[in-house]
Amino acid sequence: MSVPPSLSSRISGRAGRLAGVTCAATVLALGAAGTASACNISEFTAAASCNGDKGVITVTDKDSSGTPALVTVYLQSNGAEKQIGAKTVNGTREGATLTFEENWAPNATYRIHVKTDKYDVDEDIKGGVTTPATACATEKPTEKPTPTATPTSPAPSTPAETAEPSASTSTSAAAPAPANSASPAGDSNLAETGASSNTGLFAGIAAALVVAGGGVVFALRKRGAKA
Repeated sequence: MSVPPSLSSRISGRAGRLAGVTCAATVLALGAAGTASACNISEFTAAASCNGDKGVITVTDKDSSGTPALVTVYLQSNGAEKQIGAKTVNGTREGATLTFEENWAPNATYRIHVKTDKYDVDEDIKGGVTTPATACATEKPTEKPTPTATPTSPAPSTPAETAEPSASTSTSAAAPAPANSASPAGDSNLAETGASSNTGLFAGIAAALVVAGGGVVFALRKRGAKA
């Protein structure tokens, strides 16, 4: 069965319009999907917390496109700012987290800035971060018990060493002098003979007495001859 030319042209026209609509819908869907997956500031959040006894500031990026983003943290105080640190994060659907160690004070305010080279993101996280009213608790070091001193037994006493005699001390008693040794000059008695040192004097006196006695005898004899 042949189709009339007019009907064939109408069918072709409808098919073309349907294909065009389908293509347009596909383009719009892809565009919407691309816009939804693009990195934007709403995907970033920040908070201040404690890690043990140390303060930290964490920034979470839930960007499913994984666009690299530079995150910079500033402390705001008395109208001035101080940069705490800057790190790069690649977001994930579940959320990629950056941690900045900061010994924050209670009720302090921090500004968090995010910048990407793609999608032209260059702005702060809305509201920034205000730290809690209570600082992180400081852990006190655990005091170790002082070990009890173990009594030690006294060292065995060593017998005192026998003192060696000094060189000046004689090792033997002095030998007694011989009995027949000569007495020093001037002693009143002589050991060998028992004679007195005055023997010469006595001999002289005796001689004088002999001479005197002889003179007396001679005189008496002479007197007797004259009588």
